Amino acid sequence: MNPFHYVRATDTASALSSLAGHTRAHFLAGGTNLIDLMREGIERPRVIVDITRLPLTEVGNLPGGGLRVGAMVRNSHLASHPAVRDRFPLLSQAILNGASAQLRNMATTGGNMMQRTRCYYFYDATTRCNKREPGSGCDALDGYNRIHAILGGSSRCIATHPSDMCVALAALDASVNVIGPSGERTLAFSDFHRLPGDAPNIETNLRRDELITSVDLPGSSAELPSIYRKVRDRASYAFALVSVAAALRVEDGRVRDVRLALGGVAHKPWRAAAAERVLTGAAPTTDAFARAADAELAPALPQAHNGFKIPLAKRVIVAVLSELAAIDGDS
Repeated sequence: MNPFHYVRATDTASALSSLAGHTRAHFLAGGTNLIDLMREGIERPRVIVDITRLPLTEVGNLPGGGLRVGAMVRNSHLASHPAVRDRFPLLSQAILNGASAQLRNMATTGGNMMQRTRCYYFYDATTRCNKREPGSGCDALDGYNRIHAILGGSSRCIATHPSDMCVALAALDASVNVIGPSGERTLAFSDFHRLPGDAPNIETNLRRDELITSVDLPGSSAELPSIYRKVRDRASYAFALVSVAAALRVEDGRVRDVRLALGGVAHKPWRAAAAERVLTGAAPTTDAFARAADAELAPALPQAHNGFKIPLAKRVIVAVLSELAAIDGDS
């Protein structure tokens, strides 16, 4: 592990000032991803700003039934919070499907959003990886790519985003509040993470000198019937091959509100906008759910070893929506 300068921030102002002027500085929250990356030599920060003492640990009410979640709220606390379980059970389900209990006790809301891919090649410093070393190439393209992206990839990167929590936040229309030297601003959660394009090393639209302060869950997403389903290689701690976060409201025999996001399939939590367009106003039948899944996966570009993700994602989408609509899977 390379030498670095350690600073403990006491408030957001001191956190931002400690970061200023440094190109290789990192905030330290739970450390569940950063410490691993430092141990492997993937991240080599010169400055680490400890933000564990910042007063960003509350879950509070917003007008209209929404919630504001502080960036330093631990995943375990967020998953078990009564307001989250009552109003946004999708988020609780997703968090409990991610990592182990020990990691959830350490991981934070902001840190979870900023975690980096678990691509084999990103973690192996002997391989080519544009995310780790821009311009070096991507060995995943011609290598073993079973866990890699089928949507939104590029010729530079086909890594997937590993978070379960973020898939639920994408489906719930969350927004992200940040602060920097220029003041505060809010990003729609769908705009927070980036697709790889020509610069897979730039993973979010958070500026280098900004800090996440909180995440807002809108009242419009509260109390919707919802399910988070994760398909993985083993029931214990493992990242998703495919996951689906879905919320559905049916009134008078028609889909009046549908929220759908996918994990394990793209460089960012994937909001299934095409599927939502197909379903809005449609009758909640398995045929409609299948058409929606087909529309969403139509642009998918499988690699040599991950083509199975396309039919798998379609089946999980149909199964989850059918369960939410409480219809017979054969109807």
